[in-house]
Amino acid sequence: MESSTGPTLLGFDVLLVGSILAGVAAVAVIFAIYAALTIKDPMAKRVKALEGRREELKLGLVTASAKKRQSLVRNSSTTDKVRDTLGNMKVLQQSQVDEIQQKLAWAGFRNKEVAVILIALRMILPTLFGTITAILLYGIEIYPDWEFKRVAAMAAALFLGYKGPEIYLSNIANKRTDAIRKGLPDAIDLLVICAEAGLTVDASFNRVAKELGRAYPELGEEFTLTAIELSFLNERKKAFNNLAYRVNLEAVKGVVTTMVQTERYGTPLASALRVLSAEFRNERMMRAEEKAARLPAIMTVPLILFILPVLFIVILGPAACNISDSLLK
Repeated sequence: MESSTGPTLLGFDVLLVGSILAGVAAVAVIFAIYAALTIKDPMAKRVKALEGRREELKLGLVTASAKKRQSLVRNSSTTDKVRDTLGNMKVLQQSQVDEIQQKLAWAGFRNKEVAVILIALRMILPTLFGTITAILLYGIEIYPDWEFKRVAAMAAALFLGYKGPEIYLSNIANKRTDAIRKGLPDAIDLLVICAEAGLTVDASFNRVAKELGRAYPELGEEFTLTAIELSFLNERKKAFNNLAYRVNLEAVKGVVTTMVQTERYGTPLASALRVLSAEFRNERMMRAEEKAARLPAIMTVPLILFILPVLFIVILGPAACNISDSLLK
């Protein structure tokens, strides 16, 4: 008894392929519905993390003496051991620590003690990666035909071990900076509205963070932290300078300068922020126009590699099939 088969296309069972695609589509629809019904607030975890900074300021860590600060701040024993080890080896320089701490702040990491761990990884990872690569290439000889390539692989492993953590940190910092840049014009517009409504600066920052926290969680986190510091720090200028320190963006530094000058000289805040908002929006429009101008050149390679071959298959495929059928007959 012959088994019944469905129609085939290019050797594939049409019914079977259609059933598989229908199942994939059903799973995708269920996943989309689940994702739409389980929307989580991206600021929830960030606000919990910022509560630690609020508690520190309440305890007086900013204005306390050095001895009191050391008694209140809980340093990691692991970090202290790493710091002592690097200090004894004479490889820990304060300039390196300050540079890594700045990059950590740009990437959104609040714990400055992690800088010591990253400096230690610069020493450990090249040795580890170099040892593993040497064992694989020269000991086990997984690629016996390689000659000069072995040296290049060793150099790549050492470079990756030394620069890998820094490259990863820079990648996170760049993504964070881009996310803050996108939401900054809207945030400045809301600050203008809050200033014209008569809200104080810290209340304005809190309101903007609440309104934009879902759309721009990174910007909402920075504004919330700035509002916390404005409420507790004795010098409001320090809170604004901390915002400029944490964000690697010239536009934020311009906002901070405007805020500091407004606090010092009593100039109208709304008018100054309105000028900044117009500049930021013009800058965003110019970046969009620049990307649009680069689009034809960027689309050339995908057009040649992916679109044109498919187009030729669609146009010439039926003719080729007819020709092959006529020749076979």
